[in-house]
Amino acid sequence: MTPFADLSITTPRLTLRLLTEADAADLFTIFGDPRVMRYWSSTAWTDPSQALQMVASDREAAAGRRDLRLGLVRRDLGRVVGTASLFKIDANNRRAEIGYALAHDQQGSGLMHEALSALVGSAFDHRPGAAFDDLLLHRIEADIDPRNAASAASLERLGFRLEGTLRERWWVAGEVSDSGLYGLLRPDWLRRVSPAA
Repeated sequence: MTPFADLSITTPRLTLRLLTEADAADLFTIFGDPRVMRYWSSTAWTDPSQALQMVASDREAAAGRRDLRLGLVRRDLGRVVGTASLFKIDANNRRAEIGYALAHDQQGSGLMHEALSALVGSAFDHRPGAAFDDLLLHRIEADIDPRNAASAASLERLGFRLEGTLRERWWVAGEVSDSGLYGLLRPDWLRRVSPAA
């Protein structure tokens, strides 16, 4: 088990790590953009202090291993360009939810697939000493707005399956939307990444 505070995951272009107060401006750029927040269950931020509130809340949740949000630091730029989360971690039932956001100017570059592949791979790694070995996660779930075709494509590329739709589940700024519920099982993931095993 790696304490969430010490967790760092590297990919070819990114470092995934806990957010700090120094990331507040980058976070506000992401979550204050209505284009990024179009299909979220909340509206775009309007106050930079919301970024600091996120960082403080995330630190508390990470300390209790309940939720984990990692900043996606693009190493060539030296800044946070997105986030990826494992939250609603339910160790008893060996499941968690995944969430993600990417700055508008970074979308379409494959960065989110790179980040989520690394996060899912780490989450399903049960080897002793692995970051999440104490959780023994078997299932990861995602809840997206079905109108968000790019998000659906990202999940399906990772092997997630659409398992159902909850009608008119979210009301955001006076607009109602459904939830598309996706799931990925560890055995399915392992078959994808090690097909000969």
